[in-house]
Amino acid sequence: MEISWLGHSCFIIKGGEKTVITDPYPPNLGYCLGKPKADIVTLSHLHPGHSYTEGITDNPKQIKGPGEYEIGGAFITGMATFHDNETGKIKGKNTVYLIEMDGVTLCHLGDLGHRLTPKLAEELGIIDILFLPVGEISTIPIDIAIETVGQLNPHIVIPMHYKTDALAKNLEPVDKFLRKMGIQEPEAKTNLSVTPSTLPTGPEIVVLDYPRSL
Repeated sequence: MEISWLGHSCFIIKGGEKTVITDPYPPNLGYCLGKPKADIVTLSHLHPGHSYTEGITDNPKQIKGPGEYEIGGAFITGMATFHDNETGKIKGKNTVYLIEMDGVTLCHLGDLGHRLTPKLAEELGIIDILFLPVGEISTIPIDIAIETVGQLNPHIVIPMHYKTDALAKNLEPVDKFLRKMGIQEPEAKTNLSVTPSTLPTGPEIVVLDYPRSL
């Protein structure tokens, strides 16, 4: 499996049989989405920066909310959460996705806006790779993001949804999260290749770089 970050909350996950793209964004966000191909696209919520399906080619299957889905060897479970700490009264609903394929379990938190309940953390189960929002402004605060890592204890944490030079949105940069996790100057990778046998034993932070041009 190969994972690349296209910016914001958008990742392209290439498995042996299927390719999944999460939370695609429109051109005016600042990143270079290009015209990636995918079999499946997951949308954590329908805000414009997370639901630009027009940018994905090959007419992918769209998953837009809670439920269980099986598509050609990829098993996806959407779990209902909220975009804020007021049960959705401010910003609405959010879907957390579990994506299971090639023997690896990934969890994309979308724009999670609150602590995970113990019940939901238990339902999510064993997670190999966690896509974690760390930009604070419209998602969970950093302290709760770190608490979430402790709750889920994934093998790998990939930060997302934070301020970069390309992003035309008011979010916090990734640095604050990294400092609190005891990481000073991580080397950003262009992609991450992983198999069940190459997963690290404990939570390892992997910072991915976004494409500057396509």
